[in-house]
Amino acid sequence: MFMGEYHHNIDDKKRLIIPSKFREKLGDSFVITRGIENCLFAYSISDWEKIVTKLQSLPFTKKDARQFIRFFMSGAIVAEFDKQGRITLNSPMVDYAGINRECVIIGAGDRLEIWSVEAWCEFFDSAKDNMSDIAENLFQESTLV
Repeated sequence: MFMGEYHHNIDDKKRLIIPSKFREKLGDSFVITRGIENCLFAYSISDWEKIVTKLQSLPFTKKDARQFIRFFMSGAIVAEFDKQGRITLNSPMVDYAGINRECVIIGAGDRLEIWSVEAWCEFFDSAKDNMSDIAENLFQESTLV
């Protein structure tokens, strides 16, 4: 499980250091793709394969399914770490996520999310005041919370 929040800078060659505890869980090669809410998602190969299986089960006759699959799969790349524990992001990913310099890398259960610091702060500030309502809506029938 991925969890935690880390701040790192992307360099001029679009390289980003991933924290070592995340590198171990991602494995030698992993998948990065466009995420939802203008961030990037990174999955281990085994978790990516589970997502692809779910996507393949969606009915191709549904427009929403086709659009989501195109969005999610067309942005995906297989990535590997260099000797310093960095990954290289491509220009479309950097542009999509609005990453200029400082990034926030968060653990989100089965994936990492890579955010521009501005987008992360905006998301966090807008979400933090609603967390009790969100938790109530998500867990109203559950005994987890």
